[in-house]
Amino acid sequence: MNSHTYVTLPNYTRSSETTVNKELIIEHVSADVTGDHVPDQIWLTGYKQDPNSPYITGISIAIKDGATSQLYQIKPHENSGYNPRLFLGDFTGNGTVDILLTIDSGGSGAITFDYLYSFVQGKPRLLFSSEVYNDYWKYKVSYLDGYRLQLTNSNTEQVYTLDITSRGKDYLNGIYNPDGTLKAPTEGWVDPLSGLYPVDFDQDGVYELMAFQGVSGLYHADRFGYVQNVLKYQNNEWSLQNQWFAIYGAPIPKS
Repeated sequence: MNSHTYVTLPNYTRSSETTVNKELIIEHVSADVTGDHVPDQIWLTGYKQDPNSPYITGISIAIKDGATSQLYQIKPHENSGYNPRLFLGDFTGNGTVDILLTIDSGGSGAITFDYLYSFVQGKPRLLFSSEVYNDYWKYKVSYLDGYRLQLTNSNTEQVYTLDITSRGKDYLNGIYNPDGTLKAPTEGWVDPLSGLYPVDFDQDGVYELMAFQGVSGLYHADRFGYVQNVLKYQNNEWSLQNQWFAIYGAPIPKS
């Protein structure tokens, strides 16, 4: 599960100059991530190959232990993309903040690379990765007779059925016969993780993860809505608290 590399840095120096091939400080945060009640220093760094492009490569997290001055580096498996950012909060309920890293892929599916780390007692531990999440959650999107779309989640054995008549005659005529039966079996798909948000639903100071995955029909822009999963960390694993198929609305038909 853990495909990350952890390296101790004997000398840690960083440049904040926006220069090609120079390592940049993207974000700097002070917080106790080791659990010893001493603030630690956390840097999010990366490289710009082109000064005119927002694309960042070599993204990594550097941590300086506030008590020991020991320096560490965490390199995520997917370490290139756009708008890399950190969120620090307690996701496990142990009273110590964890480090959530999010990177936008920049692709048409708006996919994100997401990694959540615990660093208690200076021991880096990967709590969540988007790769593992995407491999685990399995969906099937099928067009049904009668102008309907069905989303099936094999993990929960739940189905969600949507009336798609609002798509319009031109769209439906390409898929259905005049009697509402399918011309041929037709499938859509669910994208990999395309948004991961920390939310404290219980208002107890411990964050849950709210994951979004786009649901599309014939092509990417043919988006019906999103699968939304709320995950809570319990007994050293993530448990599903709620799942919804959130759909886009359609204009009220004119009489």
